[in-house]
Amino acid sequence: MIDAAIFDKDGTLFDFRATWGGWTARAIGFLAGYGVDPVVLERQLGYDRATGVFEKSSPVIASTTPELVDLLHGFVRDMDKGFLLDTLSEMSETAPQAPAAPLRQVFEGLKARGLKLGLATNDTEAPARAHLAGAGVLDLFDFVAGCDSGWGGKPAPGQLLAFSGRVGVAPARAVMVGDSLHDLHAGRAAGMKRVAVLTGIAEAAELAPHADVVLPDISHLAAWIDAQRRL
Repeated sequence: MIDAAIFDKDGTLFDFRATWGGWTARAIGFLAGYGVDPVVLERQLGYDRATGVFEKSSPVIASTTPELVDLLHGFVRDMDKGFLLDTLSEMSETAPQAPAAPLRQVFEGLKARGLKLGLATNDTEAPARAHLAGAGVLDLFDFVAGCDSGWGGKPAPGQLLAFSGRVGVAPARAVMVGDSLHDLHAGRAAGMKRVAVLTGIAEAAELAPHADVVLPDISHLAAWIDAQRRL
């Protein structure tokens, strides 16, 4: 029986390339204004602004916002690190979001099945809440955690275990839904079932060995949960 589901945000609820491509381009442009070579930044961030393509090894894919700040601060050591964090977080909060599925319909369907819903992201919490609110689904979530919410970031299981405790559902009766190995490793460490979706950068062959199932996107999740409940 599955009674709760916790989701990654970028690449799972929202198309990763459409959202974080714009953020990465803005971050590169911002730092270039301080004299940093944009070609060097593209290489460090694993992102080609001309094509909008991320390398699979790009730190933008799975790093927390503070980890990205640590990386980028090495190029602008005279800049206050808090200012850099605030600037990049504001860029994240205002980044246009492209839903990977009809989110309201998906989450209302899961709530109708009695599921508790949570979000665990390596983004900071304020942008996460802004993105959910902008998509009109924040009210459907019982728990929202960012990397700065006090439980760390993925692939550690802290956010997932906090969700389990908050909603009163044992990890074994919950599922972690995400598009990256960080998400799936966090789910395994928390003792949850794991669902991978293909709306991020990783491909099915990479995700499948670490997931209970690989789905095209989260709109297929309810049917899979229904099937699990019939077992």
